[in-house]
Amino acid sequence: MKFRTEIETAPLGVQIGYENRVLALGSCFAAHIARKLAGAKFRVTENPSGILFNPLSIAAAIRSYADPAPVTRGELGFDGEVWYHFGFHGDFSAPTAEEALGRMNAARQAGADALRTADRVVLTFGTAWVYEHAGEAVANCHRRPAAEFARRRLSVEEIAETFAELIEGPLAGKQIILTVSPVRHIGDSLAGNAVSKATLRLAAEQLTERFKCTAYFPAYEILTDDLRDYRFYADDLVHPAPQAVDYVWEKFAPAVLTDEALRLLPEAEAIVAAAAHRPRNPQGEAHRAFCRRCLERIAALPEMDFQSETAHFRQCLEINS
Repeated sequence: MKFRTEIETAPLGVQIGYENRVLALGSCFAAHIARKLAGAKFRVTENPSGILFNPLSIAAAIRSYADPAPVTRGELGFDGEVWYHFGFHGDFSAPTAEEALGRMNAARQAGADALRTADRVVLTFGTAWVYEHAGEAVANCHRRPAAEFARRRLSVEEIAETFAELIEGPLAGKQIILTVSPVRHIGDSLAGNAVSKATLRLAAEQLTERFKCTAYFPAYEILTDDLRDYRFYADDLVHPAPQAVDYVWEKFAPAVLTDEALRLLPEAEAIVAAAAHRPRNPQGEAHRAFCRRCLERIAALPEMDFQSETAHFRQCLEINS
């Protein structure tokens, strides 16, 4: 007997190897995948401007990275406590305008660098509902009164055409993986969330049909149709539980990673685990030999970014020298 419909993910037309540079943009689910890639020592940049929930805010971020004009004080708002920007997550807000501008301009430059060097882009659409301030969709409302915003739902065509222009413009020459976030936006009501996800899914389908450089990974379907159980959600019943994120990663890796990356993945994970190892005797010769072996293993993998692990093992050797 079968009690679930498991989704089998065939290799996508877009693949990621250790030689590639990845830019991941979108909802908090994009952050989960980006952190899994980073933890496996892929070169990935995650949401330089902070989490972005709706497609128009993702598009605005891409445009700002493609033409990185400095953020000016006139673009900021002040709520009596912090200075904020409607295009940035609240993590970039600050008590002074100078501090906020420093954080935001550093983030925009990081995004510009990542967009320029990336040859793979992972985009995760979270919701088709947008809140507009002065006619522009905002990335974050920063707890401003609801009366300041107009709320509307994007159409399939608006999303598809917005990203078609980007794929033919700032994203030209890059391969793109599209996903729809399984995070439930229950603030839009369950009915509104269902319509929103359907809109995002149809827009992604239109883009993959139109552009050969794009592919769709079914993260949304894996959680809602394959796992399909509240035990795979966090306590808020909105976000995926860690077990669900791990399961999606297990599906993502064979579908998206190249054969060579899959071959090297266990070695990367072993070195990361070795760096987290707590030795019984940090001053002993056995641990020194262990650190030397790990540095030799790292030297044999120049395609991976082991800066922190290399620094850790070298520090251990210097302390015990």
